[in-house]
This record gives sequence, structure tokens and C-alpha cells, in this order.
Amino acid sequence: MNKRIVVIGAGLTGLTTAYHLCQRGFDVTVIEQQPRIGGQIESHTEAGFVFESGPNTGVVSYPEVAELFDALSSRCELDTAQEAAAKRHIWKGDRFRALPSGLLSAIGTPLFTLADKFRILGEPWRAKGTDPDESVGSLARRRLGRSFVDYAVDPFLSGVYAGNPDTLITRYALPKLYRLEQDYGSFVRGAMAKAKQPKSDRDRLATKKVFSARGGLSRLVEALGEGIGTQHIVTGASEVQVRPASPSAQNVRWQVNYRHDGVPCRIEADTVVTTVGAYVLPALLPFVSEAQMRHISNLRYAPVTQVSVGLRNTHGKRYLAFGGLVPSCELKPVLGILFPSACFSGRAPQDGALLSYFIGGMRHPELATLDDDGIRMLIQETLHSMLHYPAAIKPDLIRIFRHKHAIPQYELSSGERLATIDQLQQQYPGLIVAGNLKGGIGMADRIRQATEIAKEM
Repeated sequence: MNKRIVVIGAGLTGLTTAYHLCQRGFDVTVIEQQPRIGGQIESHTEAGFVFESGPNTGVVSYPEVAELFDALSSRCELDTAQEAAAKRHIWKGDRFRALPSGLLSAIGTPLFTLADKFRILGEPWRAKGTDPDESVGSLARRRLGRSFVDYAVDPFLSGVYAGNPDTLITRYALPKLYRLEQDYGSFVRGAMAKAKQPKSDRDRLATKKVFSARGGLSRLVEALGEGIGTQHIVTGASEVQVRPASPSAQNVRWQVNYRHDGVPCRIEADTVVTTVGAYVLPALLPFVSEAQMRHISNLRYAPVTQVSVGLRNTHGKRYLAFGGLVPSCELKPVLGILFPSACFSGRAPQDGALLSYFIGGMRHPELATLDDDGIRMLIQETLHSMLHYPAAIKPDLIRIFRHKHAIPQYELSSGERLATIDQLQQQYPGLIVAGNLKGGIGMADRIRQATEIAKEM
């Protein structure tokens, strides 16, 4: 095939799109501003610990995830989490408490009020909402009660979006939950109905298991890069701009200009796929009208500081769970603490543990800007006050990673943004605006979107 495609951005969306297109014989070039591929995904190995500076895990929520790892199996191995990952903890009062996993534990949990536990019984008969822009917080309070919002929905959204349930819009941030109410009138009835639906062999590939790549998520990035080929990837590009080709150009729709090692470069392409953040698009697509770009680039991002903490010896104290999330009403300085070494083997020395702290988010962005000394003091204090490690235990490793634009927030502006993107793509055939500014923020969402783009090309 002679079709020339340029993919801008070498994060998970861009790499997966380019990989699938290369496998189908397209002429693809990936252009990346950073000196390395992978975007926010990067694994580190140090002193017996394997830790991530970006996303820690994904969920095999779509068949496309399993299919991608199967295609890359000679280069990269899917690593699904151990049974401990099924357990989640929520902070309340003075300690982490297990999130209920069944009827009996839901009845006995101190997380929710007795009134709200009874309220759940009436959820299947509660009227469905009529506001298409209802927030997740409003929807959950209406159907489940305030304590469920405070001690389930709020910490869940802190863990996924680092966001505020009262500003995230359900049909954009949690579209599956929105459809349960709209299609079935109830979360409970909808979940039961979907569980009864027949599944194909391909559907069963979506196991809902937590995943990483064996040895760290950078292995997935490396495997995609090898599948694409280094000759098709440009890193360290600067001043990247996309413009429609001049009317006199023959069989060419787009010109992509950039500088590499100080040298101006140009690629002519039939199709351009952008996978960068919304905040990059104004400089990247200067031909787009100011009004259109304002509707696309007004997406807000949660700032998050992630801290990897290694303990060589926990003296027998272990947390066998995916992690612990912290409701905002508890007024703690962390969004949550994940326990990667409880989920995946080889992430810490045999008697030790690897923890991942998350700080900041939309509710407390100022905490994400704490200096390194302040963060180290916070880690040291919470190891004892929240995780209750003995006073003698000190971190053997603390690595701090700051992300100013960590997680996009699918708020009320999302409808306007999505409509404008559709309008722009119709106005300029051959331009595809993708990435996490639409279609979900998880790794599974990114893989699915990229696979669909490649199939439709």
C-alpha cells in the first residue's frame, strides 16, 4: 500500500495505532517530541525494585488488549495480577478497611450507613435520570445514597481520574454506568441482564483482570517500538506543525513540518493521526480556527505527583491487596497508595514491598507541588500513621515523579469538545484527532481506540 500516514505522539495510543498499521503494510511515520517513546509509560529498575513513573496497571476490559499482547507475545508477556489484586481498601477513621466484595461483607461493612444499605434494596425501582449531563456524584447520591458517594464513588474516581465526582459527567467519564441506568433503568437490573447475555469466544478475552507487562510496562512500549521499526519513528522532534497541503500538491493532503537535530524536515502524508494532549493541539494545528480550537483545548488535566517507595524488609507486615484509596472527606494528604509488589511478582526483594503513592489531583492540586523534602516527610509520616509500619522501618527507596498534565477530566465541556472534533474531521478529511482527550483514559481504552482507528483506515 502506498498510503502515507503520520502518527504524532508516541504514547500508547500512537504506538498501538502505528503498530497495527505497519502490520497491515501501510507506510507509517511516528513523530515524537520527547527523546524516548512511551509517553507517560516508563518502568525503572533499581536496587531490586521494579517501579513505574506513570501508569501502574490496566484492566483487560476489552478483547483488543488480550489480542495485542497475543500479537506481541514473542517480545512481551502479559502479566495479570495475583489474587490479592481483587481486594481493595478504603480509608475510614483510623485505618484502611476492605471494600465489600459480596452481600455479607456489604451488610457488615462500616463504610456505609445503615440507611444507605437499606436504600440499595430499592435501587432497581428508582426512577432513571433525565439529565444527560448529570455528574457522577449526583447520579450516585440519587441512586445509592451519600455514604456510597463518600466511601466508594469518591475514592474510586480519585484512583482513576484524580478527580471530583461532582464535576465529572457520567456519560463521558463512566459511560458504561450511564448506559446501565438509561438502558435498564437500574444499575442492579442492568448488571444482572448483562451477565445473562451470551458471550462469544472473543468477548471472553475481556477478563476484567488487572494487568501489567512482565518486567514492567516499558516492555510493552519496547515491543510496540520493535514491531513498528526504529526507521519509522522520529524522537526528539521540535516545532512540529501540521498543515493542509497546497492546492497544487498532487495526491497529497497534508504537510507535517518539524525540526530534528536542528534541521528542518517535512513529510507529505495522506493521513495524519494526532494522539497528543489537548494542550498541545493549538501549536500543532495552527490552521484550525480559534473558536474551534478553544472548544477542543479547554480540557482540564489533574496534576498528580507519583512517588515510588521501596522497603527492603517489612518485618512480616504485608498488605495483600491492590491498594488503598482515600476519600476526600477524610482530609488526608494522599489520593491513594497502591501495592504493586502484592499484585505482581518480581517488583520488590523477597522480604520487602513496593508502594506507589499518588498525591494532588483536582481537589488538592497544591499538594502535587510540594517540594521533594516535603514529599519525603509526607511519605515517612504516612508509612507509620496510615500503613502502621513499625517506627524502625524507613524507606530504602523514594523516587518522585511529577505530572502536570496527568489525567484529563471529562467534565461538562466534553460534549462541546467531542462535537468540535467530529466537525473538524469532517471539514478536513484525512485528519484524525485521537488520544485520551476522548474515548476513555485507561490503557485498555487507549489500546481499543488505536485498534479501531487502524481498522477504519
